[in-house]
Amino acid sequence: MGMGGCIALIAVGAILTFATDWEMESVNLDLVGLIMMAVGIIGVTVYTSVLKRRRTTHLPTAEAPVVEERYRHYE
Repeated sequence: MGMGGCIALIAVGAILTFATDWEMESVNLDLVGLIMMAVGIIGVTVYTSVLKRRRTTHLPTAEAPVVEERYRHYE
């Protein structure tokens, strides 16, 4: 799940929690919305920490020499 999916989870969770007044007997939609928002926030933090780790670059200290080997095939 990328950044867009996490933001969509947060948005749908906020809509379920704050913008709807639906009543269901077996499901508490406020709680479902809060859980969706929490999962979206956790996803955003994990995604940004992984992305931050990927963006760090390590400069090489010295370039390794290129070694080219040639083989002769004797018949």
